[in-house]
Amino acid sequence: MKKLIILLFLILPAISWAQELKSPNENFNLKFSIEEGKPTYQLTLDRQLIVKPSSLGLELIDVEDLISGFEIVETKNSSYDNTWEPVWGESSKIRNHYNELLVSLKQSETNRLMNIRFRLFNDGLGFRYEFPQQDNFTYFVVKEEKTQFAMTGDHKAWWIAGDYDTQEYDYTTSKLSEIRGLMEKAVTPNVSQYAFSETGVQTALMMKSKDGVYINLHEAALVGYSAMHLELDDENMVFTSHLTPDAIGNKAYMQAPTQTPWRTVIASKNAGDILLSNITLNLNEPLAYEDVSWIKPVKYIGVWWEMITGKSSWAYADLPGVKLGETDYSKAEPNGRHGATTEHVKEYIDFAAEHGFDQVLVEGWNQGWEDWFDKSKDYVFDFLTPYPDFDVVELRNYAKSKGVRIMMHHETSGAIRNYERHMDKAYQFMIDNNYNAVKSGYVGDIIPRGEHHYGQWAVNHYLYAVKKAGEYGVMVNAHEAVRPTGLRRTYPNLLANESARGTEYEAFGGNNVDHTTILPFTRQIGGPMDYTPGIFETDISKLNPNNGSRVRTTIARQLALYVTMYSPLQMAADLPEHYNQHLDAFQFIKDVPVDWSESLVLEAEPGDFITYARKDKNSSNWFVGRTNDEENRTSNIKFDFLEKGKSYIATVYKDAENAHWEKNPKAYEIEKYSVNNKSDISIDCAPGGGYAISIMEVDKSDLKGLEKL
Repeated sequence: MKKLIILLFLILPAISWAQELKSPNENFNLKFSIEEGKPTYQLTLDRQLIVKPSSLGLELIDVEDLISGFEIVETKNSSYDNTWEPVWGESSKIRNHYNELLVSLKQSETNRLMNIRFRLFNDGLGFRYEFPQQDNFTYFVVKEEKTQFAMTGDHKAWWIAGDYDTQEYDYTTSKLSEIRGLMEKAVTPNVSQYAFSETGVQTALMMKSKDGVYINLHEAALVGYSAMHLELDDENMVFTSHLTPDAIGNKAYMQAPTQTPWRTVIASKNAGDILLSNITLNLNEPLAYEDVSWIKPVKYIGVWWEMITGKSSWAYADLPGVKLGETDYSKAEPNGRHGATTEHVKEYIDFAAEHGFDQVLVEGWNQGWEDWFDKSKDYVFDFLTPYPDFDVVELRNYAKSKGVRIMMHHETSGAIRNYERHMDKAYQFMIDNNYNAVKSGYVGDIIPRGEHHYGQWAVNHYLYAVKKAGEYGVMVNAHEAVRPTGLRRTYPNLLANESARGTEYEAFGGNNVDHTTILPFTRQIGGPMDYTPGIFETDISKLNPNNGSRVRTTIARQLALYVTMYSPLQMAADLPEHYNQHLDAFQFIKDVPVDWSESLVLEAEPGDFITYARKDKNSSNWFVGRTNDEENRTSNIKFDFLEKGKSYIATVYKDAENAHWEKNPKAYEIEKYSVNNKSDISIDCAPGGGYAISIMEVDKSDLKGLEKL
């Protein structure tokens, strides 16, 4: 036995940890050292290893790599503790509390300098590479970043395929070792996609170890760099960063002084802590705007779902080809299916005004929709010229008279440089016509051809568009752009992104039933998603006989998504006539806020269920939402988050006893109870179901006749 122990000792790498860093609560411990000239780190939680010794560095083009040959020049330790107030969000105040280790390194042979900055929070780690101003190293091109995340075992993971152009995939749940065998099935068709590996996955990646530790890998403050994926060595369970390339294969073009985005490791033995982590936000820069009075959360409806389902059309006419400025639409025969007509949009405006919605999204209002999809066409839209049946001025005035705004839609068709050519005029057109929010889209392959949605070139464009919008007082909801990394702290006019498989896919064949029990642990770690919930008619053939898709949900869960899928931009996505059929359930959508002062996770397990409780930012009212997977489950929650001594009416919107996402999706019940902070409730959740609860503070005299929980 002694010989075996000695042999194992000789095989293991001898690492003398030069630096240690503890989180403020001392639960996390980071160790850093140079191992044979290579920067190396490891991370423990409660003395339990969660990231094994992992190397750091970058491969460069045409010069020596920044991977080995390093020595420590200097280290600095510091602490920071501050509380800041987001313009909007899941809470009104956010504490930014961390201990920091800054390691200054020098590559001995080249004398080049590279710093690695570590910040250890009570919920995890953030670190990045920094390149100070120096005489012999200013411009460089990154061939690949070689950041490792060495896992301690074959963890359970919730993942989507690594792809340079889309995150619009259903999530796969498997062990890490099973990713390779499941990859082919995981890569489903998309308009623009580039899956690059049999073991490559995207961030934010959610995992759970055999001993119950939840681990999330992502990045924060993606600026001037390409998006990071993770390449898995499935023999050793080691992830290595894999950056999105440009058209010639390079990953990033850098000029010192500069830095990379932060790489993040969020971990806890409680799944809810992952959902409540603010690491991503705290690693971004503070607010960039002095005046934010023009940035306001939005609840909206829109001329959209009817086009997604095929009930109506974005295009005005059936034409073989269009050239803007040359095609005479006055001579074109209308196809009779166009959705964005003046009179039809007025119907939506009336509905919005009647029920208290802020805005009406209108897609398909502008010329060019007949000739753009999958054409790789550089000049498709000018974002200014309406169809003959869409009267901009009349609708502007009509909406204004009703106290409603119209939300602009800019589909770029991936032609980024064309969008930038027209951007100033397009934003000015918005301001002239009382628009203050835009939904932008990047469907299709990026132009210039060969660039990718998640490459440095496109990433730079997305931020440019947000900043330019800020100059005009415009809020942005970007679809098909790169997934968010907390930039909304700095630029809060970036209200939401899509960058995942949203409700629209329910009309394209469906999402997995557990989809909304995973997204908050993955895609939403970086920021809000415009998921577009609120579908009451789940049989798509009722809208379009040629579409046999079915929305995999109950009505009760659709209500819950307004709480569980956080966004300051929430759409009631279904048609007004379907809401008119269920006005009692629709009341929750009208009542639920889009801005919160406090958020709690009452129950959570990735892929199974999530129950949130959130407090309205502008009142003492609370709202609870529960999203459930394909299993029958019972939710048991307490109302101990309510203020002591106060009385509330809880209106519970839940699945009926026989509800089922496929067999009986519209079966729901609404019950009212008297509750206080000592109350609790048990609710059965149907497959694909859930529940929503509004909890309104009232005087005790208003509780007469209500059952007390």
